[in-house]
Amino acid sequence: MEFGTRLPVLNARQSGGAWSRVMSKVIQHWLPSAETAVSTGTDVLRTRTTPVPPGPCDFLFNMSATLRPYLNAVRSTLTAAMCLENFSSQVVERHNKPEVEVRSSKELLLQPVVISRNQKEKVLIEGSVNSLRISIAVKQADEIETILCHKFMGFMMMRAENFFILRRKPVEGYDISFLITNFHTEAMYKHKLVDFIIHFMEEIDKEISEMKLTVNARARICAEEFLKNF
Repeated sequence: MEFGTRLPVLNARQSGGAWSRVMSKVIQHWLPSAETAVSTGTDVLRTRTTPVPPGPCDFLFNMSATLRPYLNAVRSTLTAAMCLENFSSQVVERHNKPEVEVRSSKELLLQPVVISRNQKEKVLIEGSVNSLRISIAVKQADEIETILCHKFMGFMMMRAENFFILRRKPVEGYDISFLITNFHTEAMYKHKLVDFIIHFMEEIDKEISEMKLTVNARARICAEEFLKNF
């Protein structure tokens, strides 16, 4: 259409039909699962939507009532602490190390924050000008869960290079630690890093519980087979 071309004028019935068709296309675009129907007499748009299955980012809405405030507090703290920038060492020339690990300049470190759900389940968040360290203590109700947690965390930390932000050794008193630097935030989305930490905290309890059930079931079968000989 050239500039200055006069648009055609629609009467009331034509404009109503055009408006209905436009709204129908808009709804079909934003609601792919909606069934639209336009009446021919009054040009009234009627929609009947069908429920959309939850996506992978809706895991926060499926949390238990007790876990949700804990993870929300961790999420808010991580989002606030993940304001990192490139900062060279003030002690050694042409060195750029994570200050939260080196700890050579106290003025570059932030106050550590501990978010605790109970005595055995807590998160330590240590921030600095160019790095952030997150240490997680996983719930361990008995000796079996302690062994499973130790083995599972060791398995992951042996493959730390595949996780990029995972430390090979956790902070003392915690089960696993993550280290995020300004180079990670420059190459990755900050909110995706936060989502990964929260998702890991939510899924690790489920994984250990499933492994515990598997171990108990296998031990029961072994005991039954062993006692059949007597």
